[in-house]
Amino acid sequence: MSDRTTAPGPGRPKDPAKREAILGAAQVLFLANGYEGSSMEAIAAEAGVSKLTLYSHFRDKEALFCDAVKSTCETRLPRSLFLLEPGRTMEQVLLAIGTAFQALVNSPESIGLHRVMVAMATQNPALSRLFFDAGPQRLLGDLEALFAEADRCGLLVAPAPLSAAEHFCSLVKGGAHFRLLIGYSDEPTADEAERHVREVVSLFLRAYGPGAAGKPD
Repeated sequence: MSDRTTAPGPGRPKDPAKREAILGAAQVLFLANGYEGSSMEAIAAEAGVSKLTLYSHFRDKEALFCDAVKSTCETRLPRSLFLLEPGRTMEQVLLAIGTAFQALVNSPESIGLHRVMVAMATQNPALSRLFFDAGPQRLLGDLEALFAEADRCGLLVAPAPLSAAEHFCSLVKGGAHFRLLIGYSDEPTADEAERHVREVVSLFLRAYGPGAAGKPD
């Protein structure tokens, strides 16, 4: 499973631009060739760096894969989205997160990566866990923290914030995500995506908002 070598010792400071080039090359090759079909040598060549430089930034292919997933999530779902700030309603916060999450999860890159992981699930379950921890679990953790804080502030009734986070993500993905995964339909239009997110946020607030009829289990 690993494509390892011994990492070089301390030397000159690492170049952030080269790190970004490596991450970009990894994302391209992992999607095009799958995990097993993407060697560290090929990724270094795609990034325009030496193999020694690549290993100075990432100790092995697993670390590079995880960081590529994290980098994508951090870019598309920055932590600033999950902050409760004065002047922002809970609805506005949820709309911003829902819009960003739907755009990420339905993007061609994300759909391609999910297909790779499904194909790898039985061959390399450890890699599947690495992927989940680097991507989906990070989002769930951020939402759980947000919903716990919103519950304390009286903005939501979410005594089980992790369950609320899972409900929200499942609602945003909806049926469109599965249809995209199996190639049944095209990505929703901008209008369709916006309408879906607004419907999800409205439904979620009816279930978890402070005026909800009863607390979720």
